[in-house]
Amino acid sequence: MCGLAGLARLDGGPLADGSHRVLEDMARSLMHRGPDDTKLLFDDSVGLGFTRLSIVDPVGGGQPLTSEDGSIVVIANGEIYNHRELEVGFPPMRTDSDCEVLIHLYRRDGVRFLDRVRGIYAVIVWDRARRRLVFARDRFGIKPLYYTVNGSELTFASEIKAIFANPSVPRRLDWEACLLDQMTNGAAYFEDRPLTAWFEGIEVVPAGAVVEVELRDGEIRDHRYWRLPKPGATETPAPEELVPTYRDLLADSVRESCMSDAEIGLFLSGGIDSAAIAAFATSGTLHTFSALNGGTFENGDGEYAHMVAKRLGRPNHQVVFDPERVPEQDEWLRLLWLVESPLCGPEQFYKYELHRFARATRPDLKVMLLGQASDEFNGGYTVWIADGGDWTAFADGVRNQARATALLAHPRLVSWWQREFPLLRDDVLRATAAEVLEDPYAAYVAWKYRDIQQYNNWHEDRTAAGNGVEARVPFLDHRIVELTATIPKADRRRFLWDKQILRDALDGVLPPELVVRPKAPFYYGSGVRHVFRSFASMLARDGDALLDMALSSGRARELIDLDGARATLRSLEARPSADVELLLRLVNLGLLEQMLADLPPPPVEWPAQPVPREVEVTDWELDGAAIRAEVLPARPLPHDAVPRLADEVLLVRAEPEDGTWFLVVDGSLEYVIDEEEDADWLRFLRAVDGTRELGEILADTGSELEALQGLLDEALDVGVLELAVPALRPVGS
Repeated sequence: MCGLAGLARLDGGPLADGSHRVLEDMARSLMHRGPDDTKLLFDDSVGLGFTRLSIVDPVGGGQPLTSEDGSIVVIANGEIYNHRELEVGFPPMRTDSDCEVLIHLYRRDGVRFLDRVRGIYAVIVWDRARRRLVFARDRFGIKPLYYTVNGSELTFASEIKAIFANPSVPRRLDWEACLLDQMTNGAAYFEDRPLTAWFEGIEVVPAGAVVEVELRDGEIRDHRYWRLPKPGATETPAPEELVPTYRDLLADSVRESCMSDAEIGLFLSGGIDSAAIAAFATSGTLHTFSALNGGTFENGDGEYAHMVAKRLGRPNHQVVFDPERVPEQDEWLRLLWLVESPLCGPEQFYKYELHRFARATRPDLKVMLLGQASDEFNGGYTVWIADGGDWTAFADGVRNQARATALLAHPRLVSWWQREFPLLRDDVLRATAAEVLEDPYAAYVAWKYRDIQQYNNWHEDRTAAGNGVEARVPFLDHRIVELTATIPKADRRRFLWDKQILRDALDGVLPPELVVRPKAPFYYGSGVRHVFRSFASMLARDGDALLDMALSSGRARELIDLDGARATLRSLEARPSADVELLLRLVNLGLLEQMLADLPPPPVEWPAQPVPREVEVTDWELDGAAIRAEVLPARPLPHDAVPRLADEVLLVRAEPEDGTWFLVVDGSLEYVIDEEEDADWLRFLRAVDGTRELGEILADTGSELEALQGLLDEALDVGVLELAVPALRPVGS
């Protein structure tokens, strides 16, 4: 993992005066990506900057790399996993660097030089003889690369902040693109547009592409060497061969991802994806790191991560995030600038802190393995989209999203489908959306391909790079994705429902209880309210200071309804929900706009924050109560406080009576209560009348506060229950 930066003239002239200082500043802004070394190269109309994180061949693998005759210069960020097999037939390499083979491949194959390369990479080639710059990225955009053209000047870098370190580059937030992007607004349709760079004039080098820039005349053209395959585009193994083929490919990808002369770690969530990597990893002592907070405690991730590590003999660090631990204002601004995306949220905060803990406690660790992107291509979201149904319900959900995508071109037709039973056939829309409607699942996978670039890979790169760590993602091996993306329609239910192909591949590799465990997403799940509550409190801290800062100037004030934003925040304080992330994206946009006017210092100059702490876990069952107290301290509930159901909440019995009760919120059946399984909780709720004290209710129902504490906390968090404390204001969370 390294940092790339550069300047060039598109008119063939020499670089402007002061370019040396500009390139130094650009490189300095990327030193977090490459703290081990910095090199600058100037060549008339081109300047290249390289900051290095030494992972492979620490002594001899420095860059830039130059051909023997000096005609080709390469700087690269990332790893070429199959460099040994690619080197066959070429003269002996002069270094042990995995990237040196790129010089020979480019000289022989030109624009096709990456066709056989496996790895994670962003590459810049300076072809001196042809006066041509070449930009290229891996098939999934795991390693970043951006450029902008300002008159006759080309500026390019691994991160956008480095481009903005060139004072001649205009710095403007692209408000329209930001607000329209599906990843920002969360609208339920398939987004297929090119990636949004968030800032005007910034271009993203496409994944799986080679971009050629002619410095003689400024022409820019791109060549796609890989595209996400469509079903039927390639021959797939017979159904009985799919699972063993998948298993072999995943094991090989994990093995290749362990290529390193530096220490490797693993983010172990407790789910099947990271557990698979832990099982297949060929690294020696692989330290694993798990986030432990209210959410990961309640959804079982913490416990399962401990179990996986123990079974596989991997050291596990349970990193504690206290319930009240949210970023201070300056801390959030720094994280947002590091990620340089409005999609920065709780997940990015936790992952950044995990990387920070790992690097602080294991100083030689420079590589982190991640389980990212298994869900997107292995059917990880099928159960959620089905919402309690089966594959048919999932397919219906995907078709509904495909129809919504088609209707973007025909908004006046929407009403024909917005009813209990549709009145028109989807054939009405085929003229403008035939491909999406013909195979909605294929369109869904293509949408996820964009998602991982716009969100997953973007933030995984920055949160790791901000700590001098390279993130590696074994599930994003193109051979694996090509296999699952082209599974025939007839076999999808068998292999892609709830990641069955992965579960079958791990049969005999992991213990059965780990293979069949349902998906629980990182930091979300049953305990997600703790995360939502924490970040709502971050926005509300110091009289809504962060909100006011974001919306106080520039285009933010013109576009965002401050009263609506403030009312949303008040509602989120009372009843935390996923809307906190939607509001946070708007806040992030306003903050990013302000930071463009006065660029923050480079990340390496930021003040050090206290490193998160670790809790020692020997036996989860024995230590469970102590662990819970660490991340979910009991809320004080005075016995003289008076509980009451919120105004919009009713407790009702199902008709006909079948032992089921419901908590109805605003007319919607939100919570199900079973007379037998939830007997104590039901007795308590039936005794709540808004006048009786908590102690009296507990005594009359024969309940113990300790037994109901978790349910009471959750009911207060989501605003179903309110608690009036004598001489104090009512509290809800």
